[in-house]
Amino acid sequence: MGNVLASRKKSEFMKRVIVIFLTGLTGAMGLNLFLIPAKVFSAGMNGIAQILATLLYSNFSVTIDTGIFILLLNLPIFILGFWKLGKEATIFSFVNVACISLLTMVVPVYTVTDNPLMNAIVGGVLLGIGAGFSLKMGFTTGGMDVVSLVLSKTTGRTVGNYIFALNSIIVAIAGFLFNWESALYTIISIYCMTQVIDTLHTSHQKVTAMIVTTNPDSVIQGIAEQIARGMTLLPSIGGYSKAEGKMIMMVITRYELYELEQVVQMYDENAFVNIVPTQTVLGRFANEEEQRAFKSTGNFPELKKHRIK
Repeated sequence: MGNVLASRKKSEFMKRVIVIFLTGLTGAMGLNLFLIPAKVFSAGMNGIAQILATLLYSNFSVTIDTGIFILLLNLPIFILGFWKLGKEATIFSFVNVACISLLTMVVPVYTVTDNPLMNAIVGGVLLGIGAGFSLKMGFTTGGMDVVSLVLSKTTGRTVGNYIFALNSIIVAIAGFLFNWESALYTIISIYCMTQVIDTLHTSHQKVTAMIVTTNPDSVIQGIAEQIARGMTLLPSIGGYSKAEGKMIMMVITRYELYELEQVVQMYDENAFVNIVPTQTVLGRFANEEEQRAFKSTGNFPELKKHRIK
């Protein structure tokens, strides 16, 4: 089992490395080949970095690569994320942003098309691919993602509200400083990016996992060590094999689905897993803060009953 665990950890690490490189490459291509040549601004810190680089060049003829601004603007945010969101996710997010910054400085700025609408769409899609896969692997592309998560935990408002509000500020700044046509194309780019992110990963959605296994004790222990969620056990008998086992039923977020799949595969590769969408949850469902408290103390804080859609 020790060799299997080590092998899977190595495999997961390599997957994260590949996603980080993919995010850096798609981010650099989206910025340097589509958004920057068309003067269409990206979302989050990438957009602020574009604005700063453009202002310095147009007003003072000073050329500073957008990638440098991306890295510098994210440094104080990662300090906040390390404090509020946890060590591992913040470290991978920092490496992710560093890769985007580096490849943005390596990939040359080149005009692929003069059509600003195509630039806005393709640039937004490329940035969304990297951000979506990053979130799917458990880390972020930094910037507004981290700020929005922290604000959401502090005030109780949804992350989406803060992302929309913060990016609206970028659109307004782009409109006042440059022109409103660029601002309107920026809205299209941000919309395309968010749609791709939602397609690849949506952490707010809930799913019900039904896991049929003949090795329930090991699977339950593995899930409990990795995912702070309640489980319901039901007896099961194979229709053809007549083998007795258990069905583990639990509700998780899509953010946790990837980790659940890995854990089940690790402890019982023959387990049958059925994932179905969950419209509404009534009762006790831990948020991220409560899960973090459970992992550090072994006990859940008092959970309030609530209704989640």
